[in-house]
Amino acid sequence: MTKAIIFDADGMIVHGERFSSRLARDYGISTDTTDHFFRNEFQLCLVGTADLKEELQKYLDQWGWKDDLDALVDYWFADTYNEIDVRFEPVIQSLREQGIKTYLATNNEKYRTDNLVRHRGLGKWFDTIFSSAYIGHKKPDGAFFQNILDQTGIAKEDMVFWDDDTENTEGAAAFGLPVEVYTDFDQFRSHV
Repeated sequence: MTKAIIFDADGMIVHGERFSSRLARDYGISTDTTDHFFRNEFQLCLVGTADLKEELQKYLDQWGWKDDLDALVDYWFADTYNEIDVRFEPVIQSLREQGIKTYLATNNEKYRTDNLVRHRGLGKWFDTIFSSAYIGHKKPDGAFFQNILDQTGIAKEDMVFWDDDTENTEGAAAFGLPVEVYTDFDQFRSHV
């Protein structure tokens, strides 16, 4: 019996164009220019060993960003570029009313995680938010999923993990979690 459903954030609950692609389109800051940051320092931010704002500050001049750091972060996290799929809210509420725990599992650094949880309201939707920034590991690493088990006390076989990234679902399946690959809301709705 399913006691908990783990939802992915980006690509499932949250939709939007990649930040680096938007920077290239809107400001002419090419992905070749930003690639080093995203392959290196940003990966450390995702697991909480580096601070996004401190690391980004180092790149403002190199990228040719004309405004300050806060403006860049505000642009990155802007609601218009990070759309929440509100169709999930009543479904998640219904699951919770049935006694099924709902968790959000995301590979995000701490500022964006906090933005989604507090500013965007996802903290009210879910019983718990599991973010790589606070766990110290990213999906599909087994340590990420072990952290969820340790915090919830729910057995693997009693959870279902949903994600649009097959690397993440394959990692979760290898860890022993039942998984579903998310393609669209209607497909999800037909399974829950």
